[in-house]
Amino acid sequence: MANPPVVLSATARPATLQSVADAAGVHRSTAARALDPAQSHRISPEVVTRVREAAVLQGYRRNATAASLRTGRSRLVGAVLPDLANPVFAPILSGVSTALAADGYSLLVADGGGSETDRLQIVEELIARGVDGLVLATARRVDAVISLCLDRKVPTVLVNRAEDRARVPSVVTDDLGGMRLAVEHLVMLGHRRIAHLAGPEDLSTGVLRRRGFVTAMTSASLEATRIVTATAYSRGAGEVAAAELLERFADSTAIAASNDLLALGAYRVLKARGLSCPADLSIVGHNDMPLMDMVEPPLTTIRIGHAAMGAEAARLLLTHLAGASISPETKTTSAELVVRASTRRIG
Repeated sequence: MANPPVVLSATARPATLQSVADAAGVHRSTAARALDPAQSHRISPEVVTRVREAAVLQGYRRNATAASLRTGRSRLVGAVLPDLANPVFAPILSGVSTALAADGYSLLVADGGGSETDRLQIVEELIARGVDGLVLATARRVDAVISLCLDRKVPTVLVNRAEDRARVPSVVTDDLGGMRLAVEHLVMLGHRRIAHLAGPEDLSTGVLRRRGFVTAMTSASLEATRIVTATAYSRGAGEVAAAELLERFADSTAIAASNDLLALGAYRVLKARGLSCPADLSIVGHNDMPLMDMVEPPLTTIRIGHAAMGAEAARLLLTHLAGASISPETKTTSAELVVRASTRRIG
């Protein structure tokens, strides 16, 4: 039998779920499922299309608040980033948001770049707003925020950073392998006096990339002592650390930086001293943030699958929210070298 046509009412009364169901020729509960992204897969695509067309024509909008009262779920997920201004987190957030939206979840985003006390307060506020789960990109190697999430029994997944002792699932890049690629590239170009601008020691990325540098240099039978640690992943901190590095290790021919912002800080130090990259010093970044191909010179760096990391973190969280138990394992995505103009062959 042919599907009944969508019937529009001439009444000027506000649209309701029942009026949408009547117009689409289905039961009210069927209309509710068709309009719910998390349940629409349970009914035929034809019915979903018919109901949604009726809803659009009538100007009906699903009441998410009422739905959350019925189900006990807000269908909101909180995401906490360490720095909203840092472009490296935009693709991570995009991956998280896209994967969550496909399952009917919306995202509340917060900047957690302050102190530990600030981060605890932000997460407390998100929990108070009724988020069903959290995606955290702010994790320290030992993190009180994660303890709070576990105490409150809020499903939580980490992205880009992890704790030393995994207590919740995390999705990170291959920090060790990425730094190995950076060092091997510089060694292939003839560099032997290679220095490292290390990231903060309280972050897994800082520690693991430093460890990757030391391991790769040792494997190449080179000294791995030219290391200066930045206090933060910022261009300003990169300037301070790079200035110290050039004072202590003035004969260095290359720098492998723990992230792109630190590399950009080194760019500014070189320029201030009348030096040139790569003529005087080759530089490799880490992350391949947006626009790294637009700086001068375009930055050779380690590309990370940020959007893929975000999407995988969201999928892990959705699995947990669906009721499945997930172990606090760490999933690792691959890294790749992107060669641009900030490195050159010597010798």
